[in-house]
Amino acid sequence: MKFLAFAALVAAVVSAFPAPELPAGIPRSLSEFKEKHPYTVKRSSHCRKTVSIRASQNDTDDVADDFLRGLKQANNGGTLYLPEDKTFVIGKPLDLTFLNDVHVHLEGEIRFTNDTAYWQKNAFAHPFQNSLMFWKWGGRNIKIYGNGVLNGNGQRWWNEFAGSEILDPGNTYLRPILFYAENTTGIEIEGIHFKDSPCWTTFFVTSKHISFKDVACTAESNNATALPKNSDFFDSLNVEHVSVERAWVNIGDDCFSPKSNATDLYVNTMYCNGTHGQSMGSIGQYSGEKSFIRDVVIENLWMLNGQHGARLKSWAGPDVGYGFIDNVTFRNFWNANNEYSAFLDSCYFNINATTCSAYPSQVNISNVNFENFSGYTSGKYGRAVARLTCSPNAVCENIKFKNFNVTSPCGDEPVVICDGISGDLGVPCVNSTSPEAKAALKDKCSTAMATLPKPTPWL
Repeated sequence: MKFLAFAALVAAVVSAFPAPELPAGIPRSLSEFKEKHPYTVKRSSHCRKTVSIRASQNDTDDVADDFLRGLKQANNGGTLYLPEDKTFVIGKPLDLTFLNDVHVHLEGEIRFTNDTAYWQKNAFAHPFQNSLMFWKWGGRNIKIYGNGVLNGNGQRWWNEFAGSEILDPGNTYLRPILFYAENTTGIEIEGIHFKDSPCWTTFFVTSKHISFKDVACTAESNNATALPKNSDFFDSLNVEHVSVERAWVNIGDDCFSPKSNATDLYVNTMYCNGTHGQSMGSIGQYSGEKSFIRDVVIENLWMLNGQHGARLKSWAGPDVGYGFIDNVTFRNFWNANNEYSAFLDSCYFNINATTCSAYPSQVNISNVNFENFSGYTSGKYGRAVARLTCSPNAVCENIKFKNFNVTSPCGDEPVVICDGISGDLGVPCVNSTSPEAKAALKDKCSTAMATLPKPTPWL
């Protein structure tokens, strides 16, 4: 994760590149986001039974049993209320897959213990990318709302994981996901601050009608040698009908990342700092499995100080799967200091060119639109501001750029690189082996970046 303040990200750049201004009215901190997009608890239109539980007396006072009992009492039409200025420590796995028509009104903080050895031994597990979970939510018509915090207490996990990679075959240090739901129909999350997840922040499996509104997701380390890793805001497997409206995300990985088999996704108004981008995938990871992502609209994004803006990624290598990404629109993206503003990666994950050529991806990419892109890149790839690489074993067609006005700090002639893409992209595009592409990539430069202020105590 790049520790950069939204307020300071445009403060200084190389002398050849004038410092731009953030668009008017754009929040530069979590507090400004909350001011611009305040969340107000709305009273229910009908009377619901309210259930309360005791709060923790200290950091080791586990109220997991109380929390489970409270949810059972509130189930089938009630509300579990967790008040402001109270902390509820969870120290054991909870199976909450029995829920029906239940609300959780969170104004305080739910915090997980950081006994890493205990959780690695006792947490729930899912085979997809060797995932662990603190708890499992599931059922129908679940609403979690309020101005409270869901805290994964991730610092110790990040410290102990430092130097490792989640997708390395030899990795044995597994970390829990902060919020996991399976076999769920109708789940709404509003106003909540997801804080310091050890690994992915949310993961939804075989679920539909998932909604986020006015939420925040942060992962901020106090150890410069152990940054948050793989702290994606959203991950999924087999989902449909997902919406995200107004989110502040300051983490160390994908801002939004649906994975295999996702249909009908809508994202509107997200501020993403230090992330890997708005990512479709990765998909095609598992041998013989078909996977897909289709019917996606992502619009009104501010993508700052990250790896990429809009991103599509598919696995290559021996023993991978196949599938497609179809009908995806990225619209109204403002980029600042990202490596590429648009990126199609058909050689995921950490596959060198030789292996990728021998075992290319089998994921087709079609009907993808990049509309109304502005801002600037970091200069890491010189004057190249976007790069699309289609696998030779796939078809990539009807990919369009419209009103694409991203610049580079490295010069006045930004370049879009494309390989293996069928048809007209709507902008001039050059092959990666062309003299124009080589010259653009060679013109490297960088932008200056400022330090992110320490998180305020209430975050």
